[in-house]
Order: sequence, then structure tokens, then C-alpha cells
Amino acid sequence: MREVDRRGKYSRRIFLQGAASAVPVAAVAASTGISIADAWANEATTLSPATMKTLVKVARDIYPHDFLVDSYYITAIKPWDAKAAKDPATKALLEDGVRRLDQDAQDRHKVAYAQVPWEADRVVLLQGIEQTDFFKKVRSDLVVSLYNQEELWPKFGYEGSSAEHGGYIKRGFNDIDWLPKV
Repeated sequence: MREVDRRGKYSRRIFLQGAASAVPVAAVAASTGISIADAWANEATTLSPATMKTLVKVARDIYPHDFLVDSYYITAIKPWDAKAAKDPATKALLEDGVRRLDQDAQDRHKVAYAQVPWEADRVVLLQGIEQTDFFKKVRSDLVVSLYNQEELWPKFGYEGSSAEHGGYIKRGFNDIDWLPKV
């Protein structure tokens, strides 16, 4: 008969070692004013971390999908930092657009755009700038950068390209079982 060792695999010493290594990381994150969840924004070289966080919130508000985690939106907006590094006009457009959104949010809600708690309130702020070049650029770039991530395709039921498989007609396009037979 086999004996099962029911004791925990972690001792107090191992727990304390792990806790001791986590404290400096949390202290550094707290001193920079950015949470651990938002640490990805510090990787930006041209745009400020606050601008990057706001752009993620804007992306989520323009194309809201409750079943998507923020990492997909982060992946969609990260290339804008490189674009801003190459083109000063793009950098100015993004920074000025975020600045205007933050100012509009300050005027209405007394907090920055990313801190406005309700999506409906943020959407009203976006509707106020929807005719600007900033909004048009962000919306048009997001269509490609967000929905062109292959990891997302199964979440939306898209099976990918069918050209290499003979086209959609041979892959279920013609399977219409909900129409009555004539």
C-alpha cells in the first residue's frame, strides 16, 4: 500500500524567502507610482506611460469586448510607441489627443480619462472628440492592430484564411440548415 505524505511541500523558510523577494519589487513599483499590472507601460520609449495606459482604455472603449483581457488591447497599442518614435507628428497627435481627453475628463468628472469609473461616461467623452484626427487615427489603426491578432480569431469564431483550403464554399459557407428546403 502506498503512503501519501499529506504535509505541505512548502516550509516557513521557503515562504519567507519568497515574501522577502516580493517586497522590493512592490516597493519599486509603489515608488514609481505605477501598479504592477501597469508595468508594461514603462516599456514605452517615446510615449509616456500615462499616455499608453489611456490609449488602452480608449481602445477598450472604442471596441468593447467584455470577454477580452487587456493584454490584447495592450498588444494592439504597443506599436504606436514605435510609430511615435519615427514620426514626431504621430507622437504629437497621440500626446495631444490624450491630453485633450484628460482635460475633458477633468472638466466633467474631476479625474483623468483613465480614472473615469463608468464606461458610459468615457463614451460620452469619446463622442465629444469623434471628429478629430486623433480619434479617427486611433479607431482606424485599432481595426487592424486589434482584430489581426491570430490568438483572438477563435474567440470571435473566425477560423482564419480559407484560400489555402479551397475557399469558404468548401468550408461550411454553403451549410445553411436554418433555411427551409424549397
